[in-house]
Amino acid sequence: MSTPDTPYEEALFRLMVQSVHEYAIYALSPEGLVTTWNQGAEQIKGYSAAEIVGRHFSVFYPPERIADGAPDRHLRIAAERGHAEDEGWRVRRDGSRFWARATITALHDDDGVLRGFGKITQDLSLALDERRRLLVRIADAQETERQRISWDLHDDTIQSMVAIGMRLQMLTPVVPPEQRYKADALNETLQEAIGRLRGLVFRLRPPRLDRQGLIPAIRDHAEYAFAGSTIAPVVRSDDISPSDDAAVAIFRIVQEALANVYKHAQASVVHVDLSAVDGGVLVCVSDNGIGMDDAFVSAGRPGHLGLVDMRERAEAVGGRLTLSSTELDGTTVEFWIPSG
Repeated sequence: MSTPDTPYEEALFRLMVQSVHEYAIYALSPEGLVTTWNQGAEQIKGYSAAEIVGRHFSVFYPPERIADGAPDRHLRIAAERGHAEDEGWRVRRDGSRFWARATITALHDDDGVLRGFGKITQDLSLALDERRRLLVRIADAQETERQRISWDLHDDTIQSMVAIGMRLQMLTPVVPPEQRYKADALNETLQEAIGRLRGLVFRLRPPRLDRQGLIPAIRDHAEYAFAGSTIAPVVRSDDISPSDDAAVAIFRIVQEALANVYKHAQASVVHVDLSAVDGGVLVCVSDNGIGMDDAFVSAGRPGHLGLVDMRERAEAVGGRLTLSSTELDGTTVEFWIPSG
C-alpha cells in the first residue's frame, strides 16, 4: 500500500482513518507500543487516545493469551512474514471480552528498515452471538440424536444379540461334535459384534454421563481411548457441579482433545484436570508429547486437529478455549465453561 506523498494527502489519509468506526486502526512501534489511535479503536476497545498511546498492545489480550506469549509471537510472525492474522478473544478497557479478527502488518521504510506495525481489529461479537445460537441448536440436535441412537442400540439391538448368543450357547451341546467348531466360531463372531456395538454406544453417549455424572464418564472414556496404547491418562478433579448442557460440552471437548493426543502427540502421559473457577469449570488437557511449532499454534485454526470444533463448542455455551504448545515439549488445551 502506498503512503501519502503531500501534506494534503497525508491530512486526507489521517481524516479517513480517524473517521472509520467499524474498525480499530492504529499503529505500533517496533516494540509493540501504541503510537496512533482512531475513533473506531476508541469505540471498540474503550480507551481514549490519551489513555492508550504509549502503552504496550498486549493490554488488549486476555491473561491466558499473554501467558502463552501470543502478543510477542504475533509481532514476530508479522516482522518475519510481512503480516500476521489472528481471530480470538480481546479485552476492552472495562475488562469485558469481545471476539475479534485482527491483522498486523509490518511497516518498513524505503531502506527496508522495520519502523513499526499497522494493526486493524474488527469486532465480530454480533456475528459470534449469531453463530453461537446456531451452534447451540446444532449441538442440542446432535446430542439428542446421539442419545436416541445410543439408547436404541443398547436397549434393542444389543439386547437382541445377547439373547441370540445365549440361545446359541444353549444349542451348542446338542450340535454334533464334528460341527461344534462352527457353532463356537459363530458365537465368537457374535460376541465380537456385540463388543463393537457397545464401543459405538460408548462413543455416542457414555452411559455413565447420564447415570453417574461427568467425572466418571471422563475417566471411563480416557481408559477406553488409550487402552492398548503406551499413553497413561491421569484425570483429576475438584468438586464441580456443571449443568447437564455444560457437562455434555465439557465431555465432548475432552473427548476430541484426547483423540488428538492419541493420534498426533506421541506422548507417554496425558493429564485431564478440572477445577471450579469463576462460576464455571476450567479444564486443562495437557500431554508431554512432541508439541507444535509457533506458526502452527498462531494460526489458531488447524481444522484437521478438530480445534475449530472444540473452540466452537466451548463458545456455543458461553465459554472460551485456548491452545498452547511448544515443539518437543507437549501441548495444552485449556478451556472454561460456565457451570449454569
